[in-house]
Amino acid sequence: MTVPASPTVQVSRLLDQGGIGAFQLRLLVWSLFVVLVDGYDIGAIAFALPSLIRQWGVSPHAVGPVLSASLIGIMFGAALFGFVGDRHGRRAALLAANLLFGIPTLAAAFSSTPDAMFWLRLLAGVGLGGVIPNAVALNAESAPRRLRATMALIAVGFVPIGGAIAGFLAAALVPRYGWQILFIVGGIVPLLIALCGYFGLPESIKFMALHGGYREELEQLIRRIQPDLVIPPNAQFVIEDEKNYAGFNPAQLFGDGLQLITPLLWLLFALNLMGYFFLSSWTPTLLVTAAHLPPAVGALSGAVMQVGGTAAPLVLCRWIDRQRFAAITLLLVLAVPVVGSVGWFAATSELRLMIAAFFTGFLVLGIQAAVNVAGALIYPTSLRSNGSGWQLGIGRIGSIVGPLLGAALVGLPVERLYRWAALPFALGAVICFLIWRLQDARLRERPWLLDTPPAVAPARSL
Repeated sequence: MTVPASPTVQVSRLLDQGGIGAFQLRLLVWSLFVVLVDGYDIGAIAFALPSLIRQWGVSPHAVGPVLSASLIGIMFGAALFGFVGDRHGRRAALLAANLLFGIPTLAAAFSSTPDAMFWLRLLAGVGLGGVIPNAVALNAESAPRRLRATMALIAVGFVPIGGAIAGFLAAALVPRYGWQILFIVGGIVPLLIALCGYFGLPESIKFMALHGGYREELEQLIRRIQPDLVIPPNAQFVIEDEKNYAGFNPAQLFGDGLQLITPLLWLLFALNLMGYFFLSSWTPTLLVTAAHLPPAVGALSGAVMQVGGTAAPLVLCRWIDRQRFAAITLLLVLAVPVVGSVGWFAATSELRLMIAAFFTGFLVLGIQAAVNVAGALIYPTSLRSNGSGWQLGIGRIGSIVGPLLGAALVGLPVERLYRWAALPFALGAVICFLIWRLQDARLRERPWLLDTPPAVAPARSL
């Protein structure tokens, strides 16, 4: 006797047919709050640094490790929460990450020594590392194929605005309330987001399809996307266009044509984050100590850089979605002269400095958002948070080195400092070009990996 096969619900096709609706927009709103506070907490220490140096009576060299502390934590937290996201869900990982970085950030407002601040920022960094990999996965896995990168880019594109908010608050509130206000705000808000997110943040549709125990929640989400879809009681949910990996082994990140692409991606992350965190960590301080500009100008230039970084993924998302690593290569090439000019503009005109800061953020942070998404989408759903987490984790070596190199180079003329800061982007352009060509060859050999919707008639019931 032949047992009839259970009907299946093809999740990717369902998302393709549903397009962008209320569920995806709701997810974007949640992602906005999550990544805003992530960007804020990463950037707050840079804007607090000039006040900390004065109040504690230490040199800029002495606080270099404080700048790198959260970045060390992020290096481990990205891989840790990548595992949590693939094992227990993107939602659970995001809520836990907010709790983990909110508590030590609030405690940092009461620290009185560089050593205490170092350890609190290190612990906060572990939680901060879990946000981007899971926010990217959550949005990419809930969007139609043709808009996966676009939706993920919009979701993480607001990270720099969080850093800009820290800069504006530093300029407006720190002179009156002290540097502590930055950490009080940065500690309370993620705790509130974790509490509210427990009740309102949805889980990834594809994650629930791959793991048991979510049938009721999955059916509710599917009905929001296609209210007229009939789901049989014994239907099986499948992701028909991806390979499913049981468990996780780091060796899986090097299979299926990724032997060279994965390590090159790690190197690209490291180079771009090295340049970015040198700029974001030291620009407010260098403009005050090396270019002899007022502290408010240093804070505002850092904030303007973050605003430019927010504009980039929103303006370029469709182009980046279509061109992926070809687009990122061009952005890296353009970043070299723009970053190298910041020090020269700092010595000539505040208006020109602000323009240079905006376009520096537009390119450098636009590159990082694009790499976050394009790199994550190389991997299937069952490996996506792990793959993204390892990229960010290994890449954080560059983010740690960047601020430390900044501390070592303090004392050079400001024009020369920013010329040195352009070097990682020149090397990154070469690496990204290699990834682009290797990925093109990989997709030619494996056309089923292309993000092209299949030509099928839409089925309204199963």
